[in-house]
Amino acid sequence: MNQVIPIHAKESLGCSDTPVLVEKGQREVFCGLTGIIWLHRKIQDAFFLVVGSRTCAHLIQSAAGVMIFAEPRFGTAIIDERDLAGLADCNDELDRVVRQLLARRPDIKLLFLVGSCPSEVIKLDLSRAAQRLSNEYLHAVRVLNYSGSGIETTFTQGEDACLASLVPGLQQSTASTLRLMVVGTLADVVEDQLRLVLGAMGIAQVDFFPPRRSTAMPPIAASTRAQVDFFPPRRSTAMPPIGASTRFLLAQPFLADTAKALQSRGAVHLGAPYPLGAEGTTAWLQAAAQAFGISQERFEEATRAPRLRAEQALSRHRPLLQGKKIFFFPDSQLEIPLARFLSRELQMELSEVGTPYLHRQHMAHELELLPRTTQLSEGQDVERQLDRCIAAQPDMVVCGLGLANPLEAQGFTTKWSIELVFTPIQGYEQAGDLAGLFSRPLTRRLKLAA
Repeated sequence: MNQVIPIHAKESLGCSDTPVLVEKGQREVFCGLTGIIWLHRKIQDAFFLVVGSRTCAHLIQSAAGVMIFAEPRFGTAIIDERDLAGLADCNDELDRVVRQLLARRPDIKLLFLVGSCPSEVIKLDLSRAAQRLSNEYLHAVRVLNYSGSGIETTFTQGEDACLASLVPGLQQSTASTLRLMVVGTLADVVEDQLRLVLGAMGIAQVDFFPPRRSTAMPPIAASTRAQVDFFPPRRSTAMPPIGASTRFLLAQPFLADTAKALQSRGAVHLGAPYPLGAEGTTAWLQAAAQAFGISQERFEEATRAPRLRAEQALSRHRPLLQGKKIFFFPDSQLEIPLARFLSRELQMELSEVGTPYLHRQHMAHELELLPRTTQLSEGQDVERQLDRCIAAQPDMVVCGLGLANPLEAQGFTTKWSIELVFTPIQGYEQAGDLAGLFSRPLTRRLKLAA
């Protein structure tokens, strides 16, 4: 049943040295503001104040699906014509909005000032504004800033900028005992599952960054409860400590700035493939096991059952997907790990794998596992890439919303890349769900053609 090539197979030389097509031109991507949609659900006592236009407000409101009578933890300080014309002092206006916000929402303990394209254009210094407001509300709220501007970022880089802004405020740890940190926003159910597997392996000290929201843990056996720290930091005021004893795994591939900031605080990055599919999750966990001195026997015992479930789930999707050609437009930086998963575990053929940015250090383990013949591209010139896509005639195209409808109109089957960020896809238990995200569009196409 398991058709996965062993992770250390000698014949798997990968495409680490394969030439990469680097493009610069018109791009089709969401801006970094989109990351607020999942970040505000994770950091429960934080508020994200976008300093931008009404267009920014409509984007966030539409993407989040927030009803008009809801009390979300994000909003927009509108930059209007008076601000753009220099008739109003933007800093005074921002101070007024923050004052009103904190008076209405005294529960806010962490306030992010999020830059946008308009705030970048008028050169509004949100870093200085955040420092000024932090001093003003010293004992009430902590104010940080980061950029979600579409001029500078793709939509997943908003999370990277947000988490990187939190790192300088993490408590310095002087402990000598190794502690694992899992970095990247994950669904609560995925976090729970990973914590259980890591605990079964014998890694009890595990932090997740950002810390998860405050929710009741599922019932667990007493024997397991004794092995795992089930009371991780839940709020922004109880962030995990960091120091030379910290070892961290990236759960998301788009966190380059966050990783750099963590390393500057003394933390050590554990390089590994990303936890997508049975193989990727196993290799990701194996990196932690090796760093913490876990025996191979204990590792196999802890991962055997969930890995078998993942492989069984994947086997149901493989007959439909194997041999099908897939083309990735650059969007989320998830493209390379997804391509590895689809190629090795579901036997799909890779027409082209595009990514907005190729971070070779963070992608080294993934690149080693891709077929040597893989066409990689970095950056985008959308017209040229569309021409290559149409010429390749793939069975499926992974792209942003702006390209999906035109491609569907030409007869291509598409998958929205943003759905792969919003949906829980990491870990063993989500392997089948991840495969289903690719098999369902093909099933739908077959039913429509019948």
